Amino acid sequence: MKQIAVPFLTGLAKALSGATVRWVDCEPCACQRIYFANHTSHLDALVLWASLPRTIRSVTRPVAAADYWQGGPVRRYMAKIFNVLLIDRMKVKVHNSPIDMMLREIGNTGSLIVFPEGGRNVSEEIGTFKSGLFYLAKKRPDIELIPVYIDNLNRVMPKGEFLPVPLLSCITIGAPIWLETGETKNVFLSRARETVGKLREA
Repeated sequence: MKQIAVPFLTGLAKALSGATVRWVDCEPCACQRIYFANHTSHLDALVLWASLPRTIRSVTRPVAAADYWQGGPVRRYMAKIFNVLLIDRMKVKVHNSPIDMMLREIGNTGSLIVFPEGGRNVSEEIGTFKSGLFYLAKKRPDIELIPVYIDNLNRVMPKGEFLPVPLLSCITIGAPIWLETGETKNVFLSRARETVGKLREA
C-alpha cells in the first residue's frame, strides 16, 4: 500500500503547489545533509521533501511538530507516508532533547529537513532562527547544512485553510555552509538566516 501511496501523494503535493526546484551552486546528493528553510505553510515540509529526487527522499526526513501532524487520522497518515520525524514540543526536556533525537534517528546515513524559525511566519521577513540548527551543526560538524528558500507556499495553503489552493511556487536550494571554528551561536544563526534570505534573489 505504501509503495502506491508514496508516489501518488508525492506527485499530488508537487501538482498542487506547482513547485519548481532550482539548485544554485549546489547539486543533488544523497550524502548526509540538513536542509534548513524558511517556514510559511504547513505544506513546506511535505512539498520540499516531495521535490527532492527519489534517491534523496529515501534518506531524508522532514522534522515537524507532533501536535499538528497527530491532529487527526489524515494528518497522521500523511506524516507516516512522508516519513516525518515528529517532535513533541510539550515534552522537551534535558534528557529528551529533540537535537539528540534527530541525530539518533538519522545515524550516519540519513538527512533532515528543518525549519529554524520554529513556527510558521506569514510575514515577508524571515524570522529569527532558533538555536536548534546551531546545536545540530555543533554536534555533527561533518554534515552539510543546505539553505533553502521556499516562495509562495503560504499562498498555496493560507493560514487557517484546510485545503490547498493550486498556485505556482518555487524552491531554491543553495550552497552548503558549516559552523566555522570559534563562531558563536548568534553569529552563526544570523549568517544561516542571511543565506536563506539571499536565495530569494538568486
